[in-house]
Amino acid sequence: MAHSKSFPILERIEILDLAAEGKAIARHDNFVIFVTGAVPGDVVDLRILRKRKKFMEAIPVHFHELSKERVEPVCNHFGVCGGCKWQQLDYEKQIFYKEKQVKDQFERIGRIPIQLISPILASANTTFYRNKLEFTFSSRRWITDKAELENEETINRNALGFHMPGRFDRVLQIDYCHLQPEPSNDIRNAVNKFAQENEYTFYDPITEKGYLRNLTVRNTIEGQVMVILSVHDDDQELLEKILSFIWKSFPELHSLMYIINPKVNDSMADMNVILYKGSEFLVEKMDNLSFRIGPKSFFQTNTAQGLRLYELAREYAALTGNETVYDLYTGTGTIALFVAAKAKKVIGIEYVEEAIEDAKINAAFNNISNCDFYAGDMNTVFTDEFIFAKGKPDVIILDPPRAGVHEKVIAGILYAQPKRIVYVSCNPATQARDIALLSEKYEVTKVQPVDMFPHTQHVENVALLIKKIA
Repeated sequence: MAHSKSFPILERIEILDLAAEGKAIARHDNFVIFVTGAVPGDVVDLRILRKRKKFMEAIPVHFHELSKERVEPVCNHFGVCGGCKWQQLDYEKQIFYKEKQVKDQFERIGRIPIQLISPILASANTTFYRNKLEFTFSSRRWITDKAELENEETINRNALGFHMPGRFDRVLQIDYCHLQPEPSNDIRNAVNKFAQENEYTFYDPITEKGYLRNLTVRNTIEGQVMVILSVHDDDQELLEKILSFIWKSFPELHSLMYIINPKVNDSMADMNVILYKGSEFLVEKMDNLSFRIGPKSFFQTNTAQGLRLYELAREYAALTGNETVYDLYTGTGTIALFVAAKAKKVIGIEYVEEAIEDAKINAAFNNISNCDFYAGDMNTVFTDEFIFAKGKPDVIILDPPRAGVHEKVIAGILYAQPKRIVYVSCNPATQARDIALLSEKYEVTKVQPVDMFPHTQHVENVALLIKKIA
């Protein structure tokens, strides 16, 4: 082991695997080493950044051998931007490691045989698959050019792009992003150029001053586009000038909205969104359904893979038309509405009231009358009394946040004893944990990973649980 003045350098370490969080894994002297910026097969010298009782964290400082699994990243911002961390890894290998992640966590945490896990459903599109991106205006641009660093006091510090990983106060200027189809890049670059030429001030999160804050672009498969501009204060002259420019420059826009946000944080959840021109919503078509998407609506950001996910949930539910279905963590009711045509009754529960309002609107929009939606904390709504009043479910569909299902909700499910549970998850680790808690009465019969987010470590997973015969 060689040493630098501050940190030890481990020489010629082979990268062995990828972790669930997206970091690479190596081993040395009984330590697991989590490595940023490497892929399995690389042979590297590592600088240790942190050392814990059983693991270390490190970065590569020299590559002796490059893995055969590497490919040339498609994006010029790769390695600096915090997104698409696996872009240097061949896509076939990306989905291999995602499937392996599900298998490892189900076997280790849930004690579930890996033979039940089907091959992962790859994404047909690995670029331009997102239907929503949010960009941030900042007067504190992250500087990557060495020449600019030497003249830091005189350069233009304005940027429109993404926050640097772990830095709320620094934004990377994005020139071209491969995540969302056009006109996303054209809109962002045109707005940035107009703002700078007309000397608009960009927001500074330290001083909490500056006019322009965020630019959100949403789109549908059929090409409808919504733009939402967030500004710090209500200067109607500045607002009219830039909104008029956007509307005239992009006649294909379906909707243009704005937000006056004087708060410290950028969240639009509690803000009033005002329509400037066009429609108040987009319409996304999936299967035989149409979904109204407003500025705050949650919708799967990979529409094509979202459709496959919902079809899978419906298939696993195996409805005949006579069942009562509970859709817990229903969000905007997408899965609930997706299965409604084959169910007797669907009950959706979600803690976000605005999402429930969207669910009700979309039910009416599709002339679906057998869905009831309830807003409130899952622990207080989904109770024995609620089940007694609304009827016991034949099927329960779960789609919780990354933290998984609360123990009280697990207890409620065990009390309700549905014949089937369809569990959709964005975190296979907590999913495996929850399935273990349900294992006294349920057994897993099918598991299907789905790649919703190419070039990232994230993986969705759908599991079918069947009630055991007493």
